[in-house]
Amino acid sequence: MTPIVAIVGRPNVGKSTLFNRLARSRDALVDDRPGVTRDRLYVEVRHGDRRFTLVDTGGFEDLGQDPLLAMVREQVSKALDEADLVVFMVDGRQGVMPGDEEMAGLLRCRQKKVFLAVNKIDGPELEHLSMEFYKLGLENLYS
Repeated sequence: MTPIVAIVGRPNVGKSTLFNRLARSRDALVDDRPGVTRDRLYVEVRHGDRRFTLVDTGGFEDLGQDPLLAMVREQVSKALDEADLVVFMVDGRQGVMPGDEEMAGLLRCRQKKVFLAVNKIDGPELEHLSMEFYKLGLENLYS
């Protein structure tokens, strides 16, 4: 059975860009405006001798009772349920946000293997920004 890897995180942290890079495609929409990705998007990926199914998800946030946001949250939840491994992407320049803390809690409850990817830290002079994300309580942090 092919493992499933889900990419999750808040809006505009780079999930779809990572998805496109790993998939070697432009299947996932990328835009500076949040909320472009709403449904789950799947692609089969080969990396060396490894194969896996990669899943892009919409931005996870809680901003009230908006039906569209509720639908995105449901899609993210489904992706988490079926994933064997999760790449949790955060924005290193913004620091830990409430949505990051909420997602980290959901991931701990599901007991999934998680890689915490601290994005948007471009260069060694910004590397220190990733340290704040250790407080999310996830072990595998990459920046």
